[in-house]
Amino acid sequence: MENIQKYLQMLPFYGRLSDTQRKYLENSAFLRRYDKGGFLYGGDNACLGMIYIISGGVRTYLLSEEGREITLFRLKEGDSCVLSASCIMSEITFETHMVTETDCRLLIIGTEAFGHMVNENIYVKCFQYEMAAKRFSAVMFSIQQILFSKLDRRLSAFLLSEYKRTGSRVIYMTHEEIARQINSAREVVARMLKRFAADGLVELRRGSVKLLDTDGLDF
Repeated sequence: MENIQKYLQMLPFYGRLSDTQRKYLENSAFLRRYDKGGFLYGGDNACLGMIYIISGGVRTYLLSEEGREITLFRLKEGDSCVLSASCIMSEITFETHMVTETDCRLLIIGTEAFGHMVNENIYVKCFQYEMAAKRFSAVMFSIQQILFSKLDRRLSAFLLSEYKRTGSRVIYMTHEEIARQINSAREVVARMLKRFAADGLVELRRGSVKLLDTDGLDF
């Protein structure tokens, strides 16, 4: 119970709840661990509920009938998401999927409990729509990148964002994993990385890419 309360306090609406509502959430929310590659939500899975990332990272994507994945956005420690509770939001009519990129620990407010709080408290309702708007903004940015940004810029921007996020010049991802992140094909990403390597910008290693010239990648 103590840990649950600790993480619930991270949510911006917690201070606006009544004592009864706080107790209800503390009794309804739960913590869960997922291994890397764990499937959180999508397809035939039941609506999970609102999630708060305590540690780790989550990738949200669309899946085509042909099995192609289009990354919409990524969640990191301290992020919240309500799209995993989309069954209580009639405005959301498309299906997303969520998978863990690393080992993860999540705070989850189940769909029924979160839906109850949305109906009971205006601050929770505002939080729901604010989070939905924030994620849709990320979705629109991803679509904009796919439609209007050249692959070399998308790839370099992704490598630099990983460097900034992790603080390491070594990006521990395969070509396939990078391709999923920037919505391209593995073969195309492999060719572009070879070009970057020939230009002295990166060093290609098995299962990873080392950034040699971060200034050169910022184009």
